[in-house]
Amino acid sequence: MDSLTQIVLGAAVGEAVLGKKVGNKALLYGAIAGTVPDLDVVANYFTDTLSAIELHRGFSHSILFGLLGAPIFGWLTNAIERKHQLGWKPWAKLFFWGLLTHPLLDAFTTWGTRLFWPFELRLAFNSIFVIDPLYTLPFLVLTFAVLFMKRGSQRRRRFNQFGLVFSTSYLFFTLFLKWVVHRRFEVALDTQDILYTKISTRPAPLNTIVWNANVDTGQAYLIGDHSFFDTGKITFKRFPKHRGEASEILKYPNVQRLVTISEGWYILEQKDEDWFFYDLRFGLIPQKDGKTVFAFTYHLQENNGQIVVTEAKKTRDDAQYLLRNLWQRIQGKP
Repeated sequence: MDSLTQIVLGAAVGEAVLGKKVGNKALLYGAIAGTVPDLDVVANYFTDTLSAIELHRGFSHSILFGLLGAPIFGWLTNAIERKHQLGWKPWAKLFFWGLLTHPLLDAFTTWGTRLFWPFELRLAFNSIFVIDPLYTLPFLVLTFAVLFMKRGSQRRRRFNQFGLVFSTSYLFFTLFLKWVVHRRFEVALDTQDILYTKISTRPAPLNTIVWNANVDTGQAYLIGDHSFFDTGKITFKRFPKHRGEASEILKYPNVQRLVTISEGWYILEQKDEDWFFYDLRFGLIPQKDGKTVFAFTYHLQENNGQIVVTEAKKTRDDAQYLLRNLWQRIQGKP
């Protein structure tokens, strides 16, 4: 999830663990604990694109990191906080839960997290977008209100508990929504006599009303979307995989690393002399000219017998158009 959401969650968890004893300092250190796992993004400045992608949501988002990091952060915090000399264990408990709830929340997103690092298993429930105002804003208001309430008061405790209960309940509600919409896509495919081997569903940006689906039909992928307010049938757009044409470039190790990262949901396309790798898991971005581009696109260039991978830069120029388009789809308009 986005940084603000993780800060809010960490603060609320910190308050639940030590709020009675240290007041707003629990919110502060909880927010820090909720931020720490995402510091793995500094790898972007010290390594190549592929390595940075592979490192993201890896060790720093694992149970092991929480177990190893919590005592260290607990000791440091106890050393710094001369006013609240609780010993390192209470602070370690706060940091452990902050470091653990961060990847648990990320597990509900499309990118997922390697919670059980060093094992390769990546948990990705694909039920919430990385920024979801309905999850974050009520949680933020309740947690912010806690700042101005008396330490140890029942009202303060209830506000914090309600924020945690509401946000957690919303997460599990998104799993129910995913189950419902996943079934609708399956029915649409069966009704249209479309044979497929795999289907993957996830919410569109900023909401859980519009959902996208990737469908594997063998030689091509079908991509479709559906709003809970749609009245017409679900339609799909076909995208050839180009596996045959891409057989040579697929032999390169760096391309295989991308295949692994995408969990097999990818398209390779050649434009003029250049090859592009599209990660299908994050959907399409509509443009004003009626075309669509994949949210995660990688440019593949050969250099000294190796493939150099560069992520295509995203532009915010059409943000207003994208939001307007999303609002129309939420309302059930094509």
